[in-house]
Amino acid sequence: MIKKFKYIKDSQIKITELMLPSHSNFSGKIHGGHILNLMDQIAFACASKHSENYCVTASVNKVDFLNPIEVGELVTMKASINFTGRTSMVVGLRVESENIRTGETKHCNSSYFTMVAKDENGKSTPTPGIILTTEAEIRRFTRSIVRQKEGRNRTSRFNSTVFKSENYLNLLINSNSKIELKKQD
Repeated sequence: MIKKFKYIKDSQIKITELMLPSHSNFSGKIHGGHILNLMDQIAFACASKHSENYCVTASVNKVDFLNPIEVGELVTMKASINFTGRTSMVVGLRVESENIRTGETKHCNSSYFTMVAKDENGKSTPTPGIILTTEAEIRRFTRSIVRQKEGRNRTSRFNSTVFKSENYLNLLINSNSKIELKKQD
């Protein structure tokens, strides 16, 4: 089987949606859950377009809400494939809001969704690779590789079978915590 490769630009997705009062929380700002739902939808669309298969969300890496989004603003989300593995893809997302009256735009969020391509039987299926054409694309691809390695290291380091609290007690100095260890039976 010859491996197929695609240009990143061929699967990029951009959506813009008006934020309505029904999307807001009790403080009048757009509910974070609504934004996450839209982000998941655009990540799905981008990954499915690239893989030509149905895709599922495997993980979401770090969601920071940088600026609030107001009712009446336009929210634009951009999604792009940053990395392709054998059956998975990392979709980079950028969320911006625009005040319709002033034209002011704010960067509200950037995040990375790992999506897995599925065949008609629900089994993980190979996905096309990507053709890297710019320094920024190479940077995003390699950043995804490093993030994956760091994630595996972080997970193994804090596994309950190998974790030793005495190795980390110095991190608790000046923290907003108090230790009251109880003896285990």
